[in-house]
Amino acid sequence: MTVTQQRRGRRIMMTPGELDEFLTTRRTCRVATVSADGAPHVSALWFAWDGTSLWLYSVVRSRRWAQLRRDPRLAVVVDSGEEYDELRGVELSGRVEFVGEVPRRGEPCAELDTAETLFARKYFGLDEMPHDGRHAWVRLTPEKIVSWDFRKLGG
Repeated sequence: MTVTQQRRGRRIMMTPGELDEFLTTRRTCRVATVSADGAPHVSALWFAWDGTSLWLYSVVRSRRWAQLRRDPRLAVVVDSGEEYDELRGVELSGRVEFVGEVPRRGEPCAELDTAETLFARKYFGLDEMPHDGRHAWVRLTPEKIVSWDFRKLGG
């Protein structure tokens, strides 16, 4: 994965191990897409992180899906913390790829095996992904990652 080096905030950026742990354990992200008139659209979504890519399981009859089909640029924020010295998060951005059948009904797709296993365990406590024929997969292999962990600032 080629990721642009974070220039600002190096002191509070996450290490690769911290980044993996954070993205593996957080449950909800916010995704920003671009509408036809250039207006941003932000929505919450569940995700899986495989150590290289962020996998998003989106309803295919959603505004988000239509916007990504027209313009595959995406920015995602995953964050946590309430107080200033607890804030931490990651912004990932790049272009998405659509993977597998649309909508997903469960046809064999080796490229989705890891993502579906991670997602099914994380959100459903299952080893196999339940398919509803309404969702499909989008993969974001980030071109840029920016992270912050204000806990590193100390008291």
